[in-house]
Amino acid sequence: MELVEEFVFNAKLKEALPIGAGPIGTRNYLDIISGEVVGERLNGKVLGGGEWALIGPDGFLRVDVRMQVQTDDDAFLYVQYVGLLGMTDTVQTALASGTGTNFGDQYFYTNPRIETGDERYAWLNTTFFVGEGRFLEGGGVEYRVSRVA
Repeated sequence: MELVEEFVFNAKLKEALPIGAGPIGTRNYLDIISGEVVGERLNGKVLGGGEWALIGPDGFLRVDVRMQVQTDDDAFLYVQYVGLLGMTDTVQTALASGTGTNFGDQYFYTNPRIETGDERYAWLNTTFFVGEGRFLEGGGVEYRVSRVA
């Protein structure tokens, strides 16, 4: 299997809205208020979306994100991804203090799925992506996203 880096995207998040503890963990909701996608074949801005984060008793946060992106040439994309984030001391400190982390500082991986009806970007509908995440200073995340070639 070969991975080819395709784009980087970042998102600015509002402070978490605590939904509370339930039978399978503690759920939080976070609004995605802005962001951008930057790559050789794909560039655009995040129009909005949300994350329904679930922190399980095993120390992992289950990532569940849905958002909309408008490309620089006016195509519209629906992006959905799930993933895992290990809630280590490094991650908890970064979240509590609003500091950033580097790629590799934590176990933070996603599987973005992108849909569009725009023929110029039809390749996105049938491409398998893997993302690695990190936290940005001030309440945001960044992912470097690769496609399986």
